[in-house]
Amino acid sequence: MTDTTDTIVYRLSANCDLEEVEEGKMYLGRVQGFANFGVFVQLNDRVKGLVHKSNIKADHSERDPIIVEVLQIRKNGNIDLEEVMPQVYRTESVTKAMPTIRLSDLGRKIGRTVMIEAEVAQIKQTSGPTIFTLVDESATENAAAFIEAGVRAYPEVQLGDIVGVVGEVMQRNNQLQIEVSSLSVLEPEDADRVRARIDQALDERAEPEDMPFLVESDVFERLRPAMRNVAKQIRKAVFTAQPIVLRHHADADGICAAVAVETAVTALIRESGGDFDAEYFLFKRSPSKAPFYEIEDITRDLDFALKDNIRYGQKMPMILLMDNGSTEEDVPAMKVTEIYGFPVVVVDHHHPDEIVDQYLIGHVNPYHVGGDFGITAGMLGTEIARMINPAVEEQIKHLPAIAAVGDRSEAPERARYLELAAPAYSEQHCKDIALALDYEQFWLRFNDGREIVKDIVNLSGNAERHMRFVNLLTAEANSAIEEQMEAVMPHVVSRVLPNGANLFMLDVEMYAHRFTFPPPGKTSGEVHDRLVREHPGEPVVTLGFGPDFAVLRSKGVMMNIPRMVRELRQEIVGGGVNGGGHLVVGSIKFVEGMRDAVLDGLIEKIGQAPI
Repeated sequence: MTDTTDTIVYRLSANCDLEEVEEGKMYLGRVQGFANFGVFVQLNDRVKGLVHKSNIKADHSERDPIIVEVLQIRKNGNIDLEEVMPQVYRTESVTKAMPTIRLSDLGRKIGRTVMIEAEVAQIKQTSGPTIFTLVDESATENAAAFIEAGVRAYPEVQLGDIVGVVGEVMQRNNQLQIEVSSLSVLEPEDADRVRARIDQALDERAEPEDMPFLVESDVFERLRPAMRNVAKQIRKAVFTAQPIVLRHHADADGICAAVAVETAVTALIRESGGDFDAEYFLFKRSPSKAPFYEIEDITRDLDFALKDNIRYGQKMPMILLMDNGSTEEDVPAMKVTEIYGFPVVVVDHHHPDEIVDQYLIGHVNPYHVGGDFGITAGMLGTEIARMINPAVEEQIKHLPAIAAVGDRSEAPERARYLELAAPAYSEQHCKDIALALDYEQFWLRFNDGREIVKDIVNLSGNAERHMRFVNLLTAEANSAIEEQMEAVMPHVVSRVLPNGANLFMLDVEMYAHRFTFPPPGKTSGEVHDRLVREHPGEPVVTLGFGPDFAVLRSKGVMMNIPRMVRELRQEIVGGGVNGGGHLVVGSIKFVEGMRDAVLDGLIEKIGQAPI
């Protein structure tokens, strides 16, 4: 045979069968196995033939590519092949005229054979078949491929590949599933075409619904584009079966923000198809003890993500930070996310540092549009949750009121959200829920307590149990606070600063109960609230400190804690100063041996702040 550029080697697509094979033509195949009399060759997953040993031109291993010519198609369907080795040729794909359908149409095709073009979002090996999670522009569904028990089917297929799948639509345990008869990675040109189609459709599908906010707010209106972008990124992650790890500050505000989004996302995951338990392995909520994304947090998240990628074939996750993520303290952890390709989204109300934005694909912060920390994370999270999934509005619309009172917001939006929550949730009831959240999260530590938290915020559907549980937790929390206050208040030391502010200091390490509720930050906050009530109309700063930390609370003194931290870090050599928070509420860490120098420098700066 003469080798010319006109020599054509055909490649059978996944949906072709014997009808598309012609005698005298050359095909690209793959070695399937060996026998004494020859080599078995697959032309695709549906069609195979035999090259007699007399027609083998080279040595081969299993799964090697091989070019063969069809010598004969026998009446019984057997195909006689001969190996050929053209030096110059071009390939052409052979496809069968079989229309592809969208995954969302599978429910109407039960019992029928279909062809799907989709992206592989997960590959999970079970003790039986290999389960491929497929995503197209319309839905997420599973395809089961079986070679033999526990053996990986189609090992050449990898996460993110665009594949053509032919199989019968079945219903297993009330879930749709494609029983695969053939599955192959599409050629680059076809894959690009399908990916472009899916990406364009997903981009449109992920666009949030345009709706008014729950309350009137100039800040929200200015934040709308950023909020819509974050909602869109989250929706797209759901539609492409990308896991989401939600990290939030472990206080009432952070919990309310996170639970609102959790409610919206898990409902959307259920609606989008896939496994019945997909909401548990595609969404994970984890509290962060500090109001920033610590190295400890990213280390845990990275460990889980890599294990899930290896064991369950999952994509790398999106990291969603709520009530943290906006400050310089978040940068070390974000550098790790950049190395591993985790997209990061932030919804926060701490004073932001511009340096974090280079690591983010979305950032919502009221300071960006002239607002401040009075717009709480719980308010932002609830409004974004409505954009993600409007169907959950009635369930979550009381959460901003809880967040507002829990975070002591004085923004005008606080009263509007309280009015929206009434009469079902009075202001006192919201305060009780916020306290119950803080108390229970203290004992939960790093656990999310998903179902417990649902009961506390009344999302579980059992209103009576909600009331009884909140009443119990509130009583226990108030008892613990009273016991703590009896111990600490006699040890509060006061002085008047040069700017006229009343400074109250308390060593919470020496004079407070340790390792119990309330923790040092909460203890300092309770002391501050009492002192503010005792000095109405006067500027009050409360400084709770331990061997290597200090917690600040202010009323009537215009401090900028993040700036003070940066200045102290430069001024006190060897102090190891870091920390931050809101402008007038925050915490500072330092090395124990430099405590006196750091506290003296801090007090000096407080005394210079305007009243």
